[in-house]
Amino acid sequence: MTTRVAAAAPSEADRPEPTPSRRARRHWRPHWPRWDAPVRWRISAAIGSGLLLSAAFPGLDLGPLALVALVPLLWAWRDATPRRAALYGFCFGLAFFGVILSWIWYFGAVAYLPLTVAGGAYIAAPGALIAGLARFGIRSPWLTAGTWVLFEQLRGRFPFGGLPWGETGAALHDFPVARSLASWGGIALVTFLVVAVNGLLLDAFMDARTRSWRPLSFAAAGLAGVVVAVGLGHGFRYEPTETGHLRIATIQGNDQNRDITDPIEFEAVVVEQHFELANTIEGKYDLIVFPESSLNRNPEQDPDLRKRITDIGAAHDSAMLVNALLPAPDGRDYNTNLLFDPDGELQGTYAKQHLVPFGEYVPLRRFLDWGGILDRIPYDYAPGKGRSLFEVAGHRVGTIICFESAFGPLVRDFVRDGSEIIVVTTNNRSYRRSANSEQHIALGQMRAAETGRPVVQASISGISGRIDARGDVSHTTELFENEVVTSEVVTTTGQTPYVRYGDWVIWASALALVASAAYGRWRWVPPPRIASPGAS
Repeated sequence: MTTRVAAAAPSEADRPEPTPSRRARRHWRPHWPRWDAPVRWRISAAIGSGLLLSAAFPGLDLGPLALVALVPLLWAWRDATPRRAALYGFCFGLAFFGVILSWIWYFGAVAYLPLTVAGGAYIAAPGALIAGLARFGIRSPWLTAGTWVLFEQLRGRFPFGGLPWGETGAALHDFPVARSLASWGGIALVTFLVVAVNGLLLDAFMDARTRSWRPLSFAAAGLAGVVVAVGLGHGFRYEPTETGHLRIATIQGNDQNRDITDPIEFEAVVVEQHFELANTIEGKYDLIVFPESSLNRNPEQDPDLRKRITDIGAAHDSAMLVNALLPAPDGRDYNTNLLFDPDGELQGTYAKQHLVPFGEYVPLRRFLDWGGILDRIPYDYAPGKGRSLFEVAGHRVGTIICFESAFGPLVRDFVRDGSEIIVVTTNNRSYRRSANSEQHIALGQMRAAETGRPVVQASISGISGRIDARGDVSHTTELFENEVVTSEVVTTTGQTPYVRYGDWVIWASALALVASAAYGRWRWVPPPRIASPGAS
């Protein structure tokens, strides 16, 4: 009978050295975080929340979803550490901005990916801050709403001038009650109440589930307070004073759902179609509008083009608003609106102040321009300096260009200067048949409601339309269908509370956040230190 003896394990010195390739593979093996099931559930909830909120915006445009879409994210933030709350917020932001900014993909990954990641960071930051305050015992749906507003408004200003597209309150653009609130405190007030409602609903659900009746009563009282405040805001909304009427025609003449880069083809297709449509106009008008990018030459440097424009104005006794590129002193071009009086004289110009980053210019171009990734954005425009108002048939007209209508403070400044109507000239053709054009009109509705001014949007390829001073839309066109839109627009004057007092909601939110942080730090008692063994 033989007995088997187990072989002794080789000593550390006897073990063979790993080959260099094996050592390299071990060194570069990625180490993914090991998230347990609760963390994975919360990440899923945050992503689902971002997708729900994106569905509240055009194109699906299911606005009321915004009143509940944030509940899963706020649940994920509940009792989370600041680090984990930042992770959940970042996942939410990637899902939300990845959908509503999907049209930026037409400018390539160099634009889409940084903007989506930056959007995620702007949701991660308030998540970490809210979770950090909760550790000091400071937790409230109102504080959550104020923090959300602060970072949303910061995103609309920084970096590179900001990108306010996707402001939460804009999801309710089709609801008169929400637009009434915007006239009091801008879109920030609508956002504040939407986030607060989500937080109060979550509190009510959690309190009812645990039968915590007193906290439940606070949540119910908060929801009731929101209803009362919304009702009062709508019932006592500011009504601007009518000052007259302007008869306006806007020309939408690009039916090509593609990029036209050849100047000769652009002249033959787009420019000529706008003039052909203009020749179909009959009767007298106060203003005829050629939208952004409908001309590829400067009428002040091209006498024949200038004559064609002014002849149309003379035939209809109308001022002519056209868009062209005018040379800037530094060798670049201004994206400019020009107004010609009915007698053919150039009354004035307005150069676009707020350019589209990664669209009309590339920040830090010299660091990014490698491998041809910026071929679709070959040159940078120059930003304009200051605002200009035009006189049309005795009324003061403010004109803004495309992306600028996303910025409430910029439009508010035109109204404070005395504008009785806002005319937006825009070129959305680069975004094809995406939701961009619908989202743009939605922003126009909020600007009209905030300022109490009608907005006329003239687009080269759609959507063109008229928005009255309450934010109601009419006379809209379809994408890439040639059409002349004629309408009689009621001009208005007077200052809504938002125009008069500006961004008071942002300042109030900032003050509340600072006060809450100071109070939490004051009442925080550090845990007692435990003496180590052997200490004297």
